[in-house]
Amino acid sequence: MNEPAASTPSGAARAPALMSIGEVLAQLRPEFPDVTISKLRFLEAEGLVEPQRTPAGYRKYGWDDVARLRFVLTAQRDQYLPLRVIREQLAQWDGSGPSPGRGRPNLVAVGPGGEIPGREPAESVESSEVRLDRAGLIARSGVDESTLAELERLGVLVSDPPGWYDADALIIASAVAGLAAYGLEPRHLRAYRSAADREVGLFAQLVAPLARQSDPAARARAAETARELVALSQRLHAALVRVGLRSTLGR
Repeated sequence: MNEPAASTPSGAARAPALMSIGEVLAQLRPEFPDVTISKLRFLEAEGLVEPQRTPAGYRKYGWDDVARLRFVLTAQRDQYLPLRVIREQLAQWDGSGPSPGRGRPNLVAVGPGGEIPGREPAESVESSEVRLDRAGLIARSGVDESTLAELERLGVLVSDPPGWYDADALIIASAVAGLAAYGLEPRHLRAYRSAADREVGLFAQLVAPLARQSDPAARARAAETARELVALSQRLHAALVRVGLRSTLGR
């Protein structure tokens, strides 16, 4: 149950309006559709935001807190940064003086070595509630029926019973359609499936102990750990491919 909304006093000298966790969620959801109350509580537990507390213990957030959360969520979504690096950036920000205010922070999140991770073309990574039928997936991804059937036969893409496709299926199908434009066929993608399965087995060993706990905070930490592992794996894979192509490109 959401915590009670804060009252908004009138008058020029009033204190800044404070928001409940539910109101903060409503502020962030349009830009970050996957954010949840559990996620906001997890970020607080990790020390990335410190909302005020009422005498009864309810969280109350100001606009500075919302800007801070928006920065954290943007750095995770667009630049795949782990919380440790984001925390360091926020510590530098806190030590620089002025509050971030209501707008999006101007601070540029950088990687552990000081690099600014390159942004991939903006994928429409939609919420887990996305449900497409077969015709919808074909229309939105650009794959044809025969390619989709072959992807499913190879296990590269799977549907949720009774035949619905989620946001990840759309991303896979769209990527396959892009690769097909360069002459790569579904049969060339078996290695991707095999490599992904090996990573799943490895990462599952790391997150399973947390995911099995009944504590919501532990489950939130498991989800966050999985997200960071996936992001780091993507960066590692991309770097290894770039290094491997250098001799071919003569660089």
